[in-house]
Amino acid sequence: MQSDGCLLHLGRKDFRVKIRGHTVEVGEVERVLRENPAIKDAVVTGSESKSGDLRLVAYYVPAVQPAPTTNQLVRFTRRRLPSYMVPSAFLPVEAFPLTPSGKVDRRALPEPGSTRPELATPYLAPQSWTQEELCKVWAEVIGINTVGIHDNFFDLGGHSLAATRLISRVIQTFHLELPLKALFDSPTVAEMAEIIVQNQSKKASDEELARMLNEVETLSEEEAQKLPGDRARIS
Repeated sequence: MQSDGCLLHLGRKDFRVKIRGHTVEVGEVERVLRENPAIKDAVVTGSESKSGDLRLVAYYVPAVQPAPTTNQLVRFTRRRLPSYMVPSAFLPVEAFPLTPSGKVDRRALPEPGSTRPELATPYLAPQSWTQEELCKVWAEVIGINTVGIHDNFFDLGGHSLAATRLISRVIQTFHLELPLKALFDSPTVAEMAEIIVQNQSKKASDEELARMLNEVETLSEEEAQKLPGDRARIS
């Protein structure tokens, strides 16, 4: 309480955040990350993405050099946590900012930004018009400025509900009658572009487009997780 009698809200002590309808105790995610021998310490926070969604961001102090890649950390956490508890971004830091009392100052942690994460997969620019258009759509949906054609959607911070938004945008962009399961099973731009090229002669009618869009947009996160693309998250 301040001298004028006003209460000052400093945030929740339990550090719980709501991610896609699920309540997440960030301490559980931090504990799992600290089990990784390549990580000395970790802090997880909730941060709003460009699309307005609240996402988990993990900050970690590497225990080894070079620091683990985002691919490695995504796979490590996905094997141990449900998908909604897997951070959308992993940022290495030399040390955590501290408050005067010596606790981690979560508010002083750097913003994730929109730079492509450090991946084990080398960046490869689009080689065709289809790949170029897909890279633009992927970048907008995920909220980063660059996407390589062999980058895995889930390594870039994508999740089940973001995948449904991505597929919806692809359908609207290309106006083709596309096999939805095949699109969900295409975690890279190169693979998705191949599906589109294979079906480029199948122009969809307005009715068919509306049907496909409705089918995708009404999927719940649980339903989206059961689609074939779920296998690509851990492999």
